[in-house]
Amino acid sequence: MRMLTCGPTPPKIGPLFTPWPGKAPEISSTPQALGRRRFLTYLVAAPALAVGAQLAVDPEPAEALPRLPGLPGLPSLADLGDVLILAGLPTTHLLVLEVTEAGRVVLQLPRVEVGQGLTTAMAMLVADELDAVLTDVDVPLSPARPELLFGQLTGASNSVRSLYDPVRAAAAAARARLVTAAARRWNLPADGLRTQDSRVIAPDGRSAGYGELAVAAAAVVVPAVSTQPRPATQQRLVGRPTGRIDARDIVTGKAKYAGDLDVPGAVPAVVLRPPTVKGTVRSWDGAAARAMPGVLDVLAVPTGIAILAETFDQALKAKAAVQVSWNPGPLAALSDADVRTKLRAATAPFLVPPLLSLSLDAEFDFAFVSHAPMEVLTAVADVRPDRAELWFAAQSPIASQQGIAAILDLPVSAVKVNVVRAGGSFGRRLFADAAVEAARISQAARRPVKLMWTRNDDIRHGRVRPASHHRIRATHLLGQVLTYEHRVCTVRTDFGHGLGEILTAAGASIPVGEELFSQVFFDLTQELPYELGVTTQELTEVPLDIPTGSWRSVYSGLVRVADEVMVDELARTLGRDPVAFRRARLRDAGARAVLDKAAQAGSWGRPMPAGHAQGIAFHSEHRSSVACLVEIDATDPAEPRVTKAVVAADVGRVINPRGLEAQLLGAVTDGISVTLRAGLHLDRGAIREGSYADFHYARQRHSPLAFEAHLMPPSGPPGGAGELGVPAAAAAVANAYARATGTSPRSFPINF
Repeated sequence: MRMLTCGPTPPKIGPLFTPWPGKAPEISSTPQALGRRRFLTYLVAAPALAVGAQLAVDPEPAEALPRLPGLPGLPSLADLGDVLILAGLPTTHLLVLEVTEAGRVVLQLPRVEVGQGLTTAMAMLVADELDAVLTDVDVPLSPARPELLFGQLTGASNSVRSLYDPVRAAAAAARARLVTAAARRWNLPADGLRTQDSRVIAPDGRSAGYGELAVAAAAVVVPAVSTQPRPATQQRLVGRPTGRIDARDIVTGKAKYAGDLDVPGAVPAVVLRPPTVKGTVRSWDGAAARAMPGVLDVLAVPTGIAILAETFDQALKAKAAVQVSWNPGPLAALSDADVRTKLRAATAPFLVPPLLSLSLDAEFDFAFVSHAPMEVLTAVADVRPDRAELWFAAQSPIASQQGIAAILDLPVSAVKVNVVRAGGSFGRRLFADAAVEAARISQAARRPVKLMWTRNDDIRHGRVRPASHHRIRATHLLGQVLTYEHRVCTVRTDFGHGLGEILTAAGASIPVGEELFSQVFFDLTQELPYELGVTTQELTEVPLDIPTGSWRSVYSGLVRVADEVMVDELARTLGRDPVAFRRARLRDAGARAVLDKAAQAGSWGRPMPAGHAQGIAFHSEHRSSVACLVEIDATDPAEPRVTKAVVAADVGRVINPRGLEAQLLGAVTDGISVTLRAGLHLDRGAIREGSYADFHYARQRHSPLAFEAHLMPPSGPPGGAGELGVPAAAAAVANAYARATGTSPRSFPINF
């Protein structure tokens, strides 16, 4: 495919630039500087207008000699793209934006919509930069595209951060070509034309819709007007509260999830699973199940016994008729107490003895937690001898495509992964467990299948947030904190199947073990925002054979909660107000403004009845910061209720305030859940919980009666928000509970 740009030839970028597969692009424009990155904008040969924007590392000036890229600055290291650069890998982030003859503006989104409102935010960016009507913009999800390398990962709160400039660049390039096409049609100067409501308008009132101009615009190689995205001061949609573009489709059932797809020939399938985690089949007999109405096949797969039927109801009923004997899983001898003992024994010692100073020591335990997204895992697979096609919600579709190809013994090019929207994820869909299983069943049954995990399947056999133990010591003297040591020990997070697999899919060869990789990732993402003397944090991981994965970030939901509880206790020990103590030690003025806003809006320090209290906490991550203040009614400590939550957040430039407020409310709900109620018990190798009935996630009756979200004025480019609010919310709930009951929580969830 041929791609052209306009303007003089740019400097060569070398191995850090990966072109679109096929013929090398003819590059003839100088990349426009847009902050830390630069973008190359292309016109893609197509019947109608199709524009791409590629993200690359800032090239050297034309007169400079080529050199290897240096280390990215510390604030950037948490960006997954920079990790790849550090590993010596090319990064490709090629977006494609089309304007069709029908007047539709179509952005192929290399991310997955999991309910976070990303498609709406991207549609707003496109409509704003293109001067299009928002309802004219479509944002379908792109299938797996191996040439994107790291560019299709939905995780680490990086989607808006990484897409903000490329999407604007592509839309600006499209607008410039549409204006140029109209100028040629009317024989008018292009700089005298304007765009509005998906039309190009001339000074004399003539206008043409984008669809009318799409074919002519596709022939424009050198636009007659600038392709530079407009400054933020001229944005009309960005920053305006906007309803979701897919809201009506979701509530009316028009939106399609994996379970809604009608793939020809795909039959319902479920799996009978062992009673213990990672148990295996010893022997089985499916004759009785095969004889039941509607049952099409019963077969063994590595994870259990698959039942295929004409309906899911028939398949589920047939599970009970399968006669099976199970081998116990690798954790059959372990329960919660055993895991806690292992974690405590493996926790690293402190470096600083409390000599000639006072010390405050604390230990915290966090239970396993299920992701439990509302939509259960579902995948459709059609595996043939020479090819395969799958449909599922994938946060890492490229890695999934490579892994499935290897399992099926097919070349990657023969496996197509279609990305489907998801009803929730929280990190769960970084792992393609259901898709892998569906592919194996389809291959064995020699027919397409639609596999559905039950809620029980996902809670008892799915990914979990690792259990962890934390040991913290702070030394102080004369009202000053001298040292702060945090020792973290968790069940090992499965990077080998998650981020490690993604790096492998990108062609990386990182000469480090999984344990070192975890430590590096921990160090890059966990930063204490306070000045607390000499500070050290250290991670130890215990390998237990249980499926684990990131849950609302990898470590922050554990580490920062323990930190914020400890900061409250330090303030109390030193006789300081918790807000004043934090404010005096926050390193950043913007962070102090966020804390001040939450305290002011939540009326911090107001009188509360007995058994009621306020709690506050702060967290910064992904170039964003948040403070959460909650009020709790703990007159019955066994049934505490958060009655009010006030959140202040600085995420740089906010694309859709309404969407961000919804994410922050969700974060508060998550914080209430895992602090007070929701966790998993391991009981002799089996997860005890199996549904929302006993995995006690917050219901409507546990939600705060009052909720406020205060978004700070734009402080720069967009930061991350998807995972930001959970640590602060969880810690604020814990601190409020401690103040209301006079007892400092040490084990989470508190009522477990």
